[in-house]
Amino acid sequence: MLNFGPAAVKASLHVSPDKSQFFTDSSFSPACKSLVKPEGMVYSNTTAGVKKAVCRVSVVTCTVDKVKTSDSGVYWCESGSEVLNTVNITVHGGPVILESPALPVNEGRSVTLRCRFRENNKPKQSSLSCLTADFYRDGSLIRNESTGEMTIHAVNKSDEGLWKCRCDNHGESPESWMTVTSTPTNKMLSTPLGGSTDGSMTVTDSSQAVTASSTQHHQTYCVDIRKLV
Repeated sequence: MLNFGPAAVKASLHVSPDKSQFFTDSSFSPACKSLVKPEGMVYSNTTAGVKKAVCRVSVVTCTVDKVKTSDSGVYWCESGSEVLNTVNITVHGGPVILESPALPVNEGRSVTLRCRFRENNKPKQSSLSCLTADFYRDGSLIRNESTGEMTIHAVNKSDEGLWKCRCDNHGESPESWMTVTSTPTNKMLSTPLGGSTDGSMTVTDSSQAVTASSTQHHQTYCVDIRKLV
């Protein structure tokens, strides 16, 4: 059976800024987001294996301030009895971090990885961009950049993996996993308004226009093709 009603909306954990590594004494803001309203409780499972409640999110996004290395771990949002998506956060006490997306990236999108350092690891100093940086995926050197940042203009599944960077003479960042997700294929179902006279239904790619005749109006539905197979 095809359900043309509104799809079930689930809250999901977002992190601002969207990066997976942070220097100690910096901050980030987790939020449980959905199409309706932010809702849920944010939890973390730290590297020490302790589950703790970070904050309850109802309307206002909470902020985790002056983070410590012990704040590293897996963060997630719980809405009712559901455990939703998880995000890995690394809080690093060293001089170099890699700024890479904490959330999954859709194939075809542009992504910029940044290698940043904190001189003499001063907690109150703003991080700086490396003059030159080497970027590694799964232990292999991918690229050397003189700007300290690397842009992938159209990511694909082969870009998924453990990323790290080496910054000038300042050292190396921890590794963080970057997830690349495939863009779902949508199909358009077109049927005459009020029902088809022959009971048929036309399925076309969403990238193609659905044309209506001059004597017949059409009503169009967008359906995830995965529900059709």
